[in-house]
Amino acid sequence: MKTAADPHFLTLPFIMERDPPPFEGNDICYSSAIPRYFIDRYSQKGDKILDPFAGLGTTLFVAEQMGRVPYGIEAERERFEWTAGQVTNWQNVHHEDSAKINQLNLPKMDLCVTSPPFMPMDHDWNPLYSGNPVHAGYPKYISRMRYIFSEIEKVMKKRALLVVHLDNLRRRRFTPLIWDVGQAIGASFRLENDIVIRWENPPPDYPYTQCLVFRKI
Repeated sequence: MKTAADPHFLTLPFIMERDPPPFEGNDICYSSAIPRYFIDRYSQKGDKILDPFAGLGTTLFVAEQMGRVPYGIEAERERFEWTAGQVTNWQNVHHEDSAKINQLNLPKMDLCVTSPPFMPMDHDWNPLYSGNPVHAGYPKYISRMRYIFSEIEKVMKKRALLVVHLDNLRRRRFTPLIWDVGQAIGASFRLENDIVIRWENPPPDYPYTQCLVFRKI
């Protein structure tokens, strides 16, 4: 594990080490370089790596390649089945709402690296509730984020690190997602750094991204 001070700016390659499944679009913004960099920096071989929003399994695949033990949670069945069918540690991938993480009897985690679903503040469809209209709207999204990360904190080892990939959303109405989600997570973890990542070979209209680094206290 690296011990040098964290940088505030990084340059990483924008790469997808696996082709997306047929049901997935081409708007994926979570490069394999993100978990590869932070897993190398913040963990050792044999460590347990968590992604509570596993999606297409990018963090899990990278963790396995680097000799770590991956654990993932994915609420969307199609993504869950695709990811669990390809990782060696398939039994560690759970089809569940990440808010229920403490019902899964997981071991304590050494590191969490994740990219949660993004939501624009001018949308009603809440990805954390699969669009259930009872829970529509950005305020309920942020409130749910706060609760989910309070539950994640309980499965992390003492002083373990949490890395969260986020982007502000520049659409009809600007959404300060990094600020809002960061504040929600900060109710349970201590923010230690914000890191801006510039892509070496950026996709169109996506020159950079950002990660927040938190510590369990």
